[in-house]
Amino acid sequence: MNISQDIRYVGVNDHEVDLFEGQYTVPNGMAYNSYVILDEKIAVMDTVDKNFGEEWLKNLSETLGGRTPDYLVVQHMEPDHSANIAGFTEAYPEAKIVATKKAFEIMGQFFGTDYADRQVVVGEKDTLSLGKHTLTFVTAPMVHWPEVIVTYDDADKVLFSADAFGKFGALDAEEDWACEARRYYIGIVGKYGVQVQALLKKAAALDIRTICPLHGPILTENLEYYIGLYNTWSSYGVESEGVAIAYTSVYGNTRKAALLLADKLKEKGCPKVAVTDLARDDMAEAVEDAFRYGKLVLATTTYNAEIFPFMREFIAHLSERNFQNRTIGIIENGSWAPMAAKVIRAAFEKSKNITFTNTTVTIKSALNAESSAQLEALAEELLK
Repeated sequence: MNISQDIRYVGVNDHEVDLFEGQYTVPNGMAYNSYVILDEKIAVMDTVDKNFGEEWLKNLSETLGGRTPDYLVVQHMEPDHSANIAGFTEAYPEAKIVATKKAFEIMGQFFGTDYADRQVVVGEKDTLSLGKHTLTFVTAPMVHWPEVIVTYDDADKVLFSADAFGKFGALDAEEDWACEARRYYIGIVGKYGVQVQALLKKAAALDIRTICPLHGPILTENLEYYIGLYNTWSSYGVESEGVAIAYTSVYGNTRKAALLLADKLKEKGCPKVAVTDLARDDMAEAVEDAFRYGKLVLATTTYNAEIFPFMREFIAHLSERNFQNRTIGIIENGSWAPMAAKVIRAAFEKSKNITFTNTTVTIKSALNAESSAQLEALAEELLK
């Protein structure tokens, strides 16, 4: 794949992975992207996952056409991008390694060496001339590791964006970008909104015409759309009008209430209602919906004087990703001592700009006339 006359794609598709990072389902696999800039001097941009080292080195060799690279630029030390540094250094013993000081420290941890004799240490706004192409390095600490840099090529106006603007899915899979990019961003980078905002401000000063991420497709058109979504996600803004409902249910009564609320919202004209059974549906999808919409309803049973374990886990996923700027409604169920609403409110005490609805639905065992009226009131309040 040619990104430009001088920039080539040498990455790989992974259709063998079952869980990315040991937790995220990726039904359409993953792409581990790597690029080569062919100029008077040659720079290779990152490596790939350890399981694809042989394929990557073959891609690289074919693209080089007998030439040897001068530099390996390591933007991110996470193993799905850095695992083949050792293989690269063996194949190309004269090449230098370009990375931040922190990256070389982590390199030593992974490989037992920080390649001291081959280091080119770079920081904010440092440059590397390849000839026609000059690379400018922009630090991006905690997007989403501390050593990260992104790289701007002034000749072709390309931003090599590390994990920013990445998504789940191999490059040979046809799927909506936003859905899997949103799930990727919120799951993996979502905690670091402040740091992403800082990077976006730096990127705004650059004339970017192409974005080359380490996962997912190369972005060449309508960049305002992708950057706009990243701005919304990283500022914890509301992307879509609607309500997300996440529930747990033991004997079906809390589930019945959650689904009845969903029906009421739809009947009253709510533009989108996303319902998740936290025990059975994908947790990452539920987290994605909670961040996508401006309003969230949590429906759960009291369990051991607390809340049901899947709901507790869900709230933990939200909290650790800095969930904020949202309205939350609660449906609680308890046969003799409903405690869920109290526990849920306490779980969000440290979260920013969380507003709870005035209406809390309290079910004692099963819906009755009183709790059904509360559901109606909650639907009305959510749509105001």
